[in-house]
Amino acid sequence: MGLMADATLSSVSNTRHCKILVLPGAFSLDVFGPLEVFTMARRLWSQRAHWDPALGATETSDLVDATAESPIAGQSAAYEVELVSEHGGAVPSTSHVSLNTARATHQIVEPFDTLVIAGGNGMLAAMQSVALKSEVLRLAALCRRVTSVCTGAFLLAEVGLLRGRRATTHWASCDALARLFPDISVERAPIYTRDGNVYTSAGATAGMDLALALVREDLGNALAREIARWLVLFVQRPSGQPQLSAALQSQSSTRRPLRDLQLFIADRPDADLSVEKLALRVGMSPRNFARAFARELGVTPAHYVESVRFEAACRRLELGDDCLDHIALDVGFGTVKTLMRAFKRKLGMGPAQYRELRRSAPAAKPSVPTRARACR
Repeated sequence: MGLMADATLSSVSNTRHCKILVLPGAFSLDVFGPLEVFTMARRLWSQRAHWDPALGATETSDLVDATAESPIAGQSAAYEVELVSEHGGAVPSTSHVSLNTARATHQIVEPFDTLVIAGGNGMLAAMQSVALKSEVLRLAALCRRVTSVCTGAFLLAEVGLLRGRRATTHWASCDALARLFPDISVERAPIYTRDGNVYTSAGATAGMDLALALVREDLGNALAREIARWLVLFVQRPSGQPQLSAALQSQSSTRRPLRDLQLFIADRPDADLSVEKLALRVGMSPRNFARAFARELGVTPAHYVESVRFEAACRRLELGDDCLDHIALDVGFGTVKTLMRAFKRKLGMGPAQYRELRRSAPAAKPSVPTRARACR
């Protein structure tokens, strides 16, 4: 069963109807994150009527991109979000808060725009339910696009909607998804992926990043930026941005010398951070140091150093106006060419494009103090 074509849906509704499927044991943030983004989009878009292009730029005119075209002809900009469940009514969540769903899945017979499968602890039971899987396939055939948050990807995979596609999920579950469904190209790093009309995201707040991306896709950058400002979110985290920072990935270290070394690397990314120099700082031979580092932190010293330098470069690009050659030198990459290779490999874009993307928000950013130098 496939996703409904845009043309068929366009004649059905004047509003983007979104259904969030809530399963028993749902992670409440996987539900409320996208819900709040879509709800804020609805509230902010309603202010577009107060914008008079003849008056020029005003505070409310910045809320929307008046030139953005809806991908579904004839639809208004508003989202209408409905929580649904297999049987309807109250559904328990992992935070011990009951989530009230408006309808049971079998009651949904009308075409709609977006299906969101929220993750949770009840995913295994959901994957074993023949009736629920049948309902998910039926709902997928009624909508324009299907999305999942966190472990919701497992249910999409179980019903075959991810077969032959790229997908992601929470970083802790990527290996399990790849093992259970070898026909899926599981991407462990991105916070969200899109493959055709099927979208998957990592856990928790990544569902909000995905929802913002959908709003941006539907209604333009201006509205997505304003939603991010109101919800105090990153404006546009690129889909390929790693789920975990280098620091978060390495919190399992139990040895004091390695923890101290991590602080040194973070403070001095421009220093000589070769294996030989790092080993000298902790009083180990280079070979033993490399083995201990990889065993404790799960990555090689070179990989860790590059990740720290990459994150430092991202911060400089977001908050400052320095030339790329200055940034490359200050964070330890040395040359712009090396900096560009790192960005292409990790995000699929260059540092200049990343800066433009992250600096496009209306709110002003503070500058980063740097050594005074002239650009070449």
